[in-house]
Amino acid sequence: MFEVIFIIVAYLLGSIPTAVWIGKAFYNVDVREFGSGNAGATNTFRVLGKKAGIPVLIIDILKGCLAVLLSYFSGLQSGSNDFISLQLGLGIAALLGHIFPIFAGFRGGKGVATILGIVVCICPQASVLALLVFLITLFSSRIVSLSSMLAGLSFPIVLIFVLGNTNPILSVFSIIVALLLIITHRKNIKRLIAKQESKVVLFAKQK
Repeated sequence: MFEVIFIIVAYLLGSIPTAVWIGKAFYNVDVREFGSGNAGATNTFRVLGKKAGIPVLIIDILKGCLAVLLSYFSGLQSGSNDFISLQLGLGIAALLGHIFPIFAGFRGGKGVATILGIVVCICPQASVLALLVFLITLFSSRIVSLSSMLAGLSFPIVLIFVLGNTNPILSVFSIIVALLLIITHRKNIKRLIAKQESKVVLFAKQK
């Protein structure tokens, strides 16, 4: 019963539509009506700039972290298969909340920042290496969507083949993460193929 409650709480945490609320409260703008149409950190940076984008990014990462950390209140032994399974369930619930937020008409973001918060708490070493792939790709291409997808695809490779993970639950989870990122970036893939995907300007000073 407690685990079901934790899953619901994790979904509600993920459902906090940070980009939508910050955009409406401080800029009178619904970011879903502009740019890529997503309620995520990347579109917030694109539409509203760094002052709005940075807090959205941080809070969206924290949503994933806090959801996973609920597992420590379950009474399950840390590191056990049941504990890890609960962590993954909580993380997935938070991710679904971010993508389909009950507080914002089920129109959310793609979940990249929330996924980062989830994997950092569950697989810190693999997530750091995947984040490195993201940064290298971003600095070389300046395309956030491509960077996110390559980081996601690298996650199971790093976890299984580089770090030698033998836990099948974590392996399956890492593959699901990679597939989810590809699925949620379907439109971006079409734009990448058509060479129409927008690029970010790094280190630019805002007026």
